[in-house]
Amino acid sequence: MFPLHDDNPTQLFPGVTLGIMAACAAVWIFAQGAGLDPEILQSSVCALGAIPAEVTGSATSWVGAPCNSGGVTWQALATSMFLHGSWFHLIGNLWFLWIFGNNVEDSMGHLRFVVFYGLTGVVAALAHVAVEPSSTVPMVGASGAISAVMGAYLLLYPRARVHTLFWFLFFVRVVPLPAWIILGYWFVIQVASMGTGGGGVAYAAHVGGFVAGLVLIRLFSNPRLVSAKRRRVVLLPGERAGGGWW
Repeated sequence: MFPLHDDNPTQLFPGVTLGIMAACAAVWIFAQGAGLDPEILQSSVCALGAIPAEVTGSATSWVGAPCNSGGVTWQALATSMFLHGSWFHLIGNLWFLWIFGNNVEDSMGHLRFVVFYGLTGVVAALAHVAVEPSSTVPMVGASGAISAVMGAYLLLYPRARVHTLFWFLFFVRVVPLPAWIILGYWFVIQVASMGTGGGGVAYAAHVGGFVAGLVLIRLFSNPRLVSAKRRRVVLLPGERAGGGWW
């Protein structure tokens, strides 16, 4: 189940969303060498990624770790949001940011969205640190902050129609679904995956970011902008226009 686009028209030009996307792409190409040189990629991840053991100072040993300890690097909680591990990682994150980020930016305005995105991204990274305090593996990616954007979207526009790609073997179909089904399903998968060993994915950051988005959207959203947007949201047949879940 993969979201393709939503029927939720924007009123403001999504300058911040596009700017974040451009920044992530620029960092990947110019600071990480677009993943073409493994040494450059590893060096960037170690220098700018968030390593829980560095933040907490709780590593028992750095022998065999992918990075050498460089001391407590709190700034990496922010810089890690702009790094990625592969083209697939980058494109997947930016796809979700574009689908849901432009409408969340539309609901709060540009400046508030900058603060919201940065703050929730740091909260998401701290959630990962809290779950894996002694990990020497660096965490990178925008998915923690994007998870917060998705949590905010869930509360703001739960019934907005999202065109979603379904596939199973040779069965492929695009189906419009309300946002609460797509985002609720995604969140359940993240929570269920937290105890599976990770597989290289920081599920705790996803969950922490999503919850941060649910909580902080009340503080950051602009009621006037949200009210105007909700009158334009395209719903599924038979549904009534109205507010979100709060």
